[in-house]
Amino acid sequence: MLRTTLLTAIAATTLAGCATTGAGMAGDKTMRTATAPLRTATGADVGTVTATEMAGGIQIRIDARGMPAGMHGAHVHTTGRCDAPDFTTAGGHWNPTAKQHGTSNPAGPHAGDAPNLTIGADGTGSVTIMLPAGTMDGLLDADGSAFVIHAQADDYKTDPSGNSGGRIACGVFAAA
Repeated sequence: MLRTTLLTAIAATTLAGCATTGAGMAGDKTMRTATAPLRTATGADVGTVTATEMAGGIQIRIDARGMPAGMHGAHVHTTGRCDAPDFTTAGGHWNPTAKQHGTSNPAGPHAGDAPNLTIGADGTGSVTIMLPAGTMDGLLDADGSAFVIHAQADDYKTDPSGNSGGRIACGVFAAA
């Protein structure tokens, strides 16, 4: 009986040490997260972006739905505002290191430059990427930040926006 009680206590303690809250755990360091619900200019819900603080940057997970098929530029923008109709209140690309746009630009990239998001014929698409120059403190600074999906593919080189066209969806990051 004592052995069973002892083993149950050890198992419960071990499992409690593995439990996480919404923040997650990596070793002894709590990983912070933030989410941005993506909306169109008409307010339609078209997905979610989740940012997770990791060793070496910020991991971004984009889950989109109800979007036009094709390739779309996707970027973190400097200001946590997404006012319709064109989401220009989100500002330019998140660029705390003062670089030029694009991974193919020798003077780039911006911290918020992400690979193109591919949306299938069914209107859905998802991708997980790493933004190595980003920090959660920078993402959630005093004026916040937003995630924007553009109408066209990013060319990865043209400053300041990769010729990715208008802004068709936007979401403001909030700490989870």
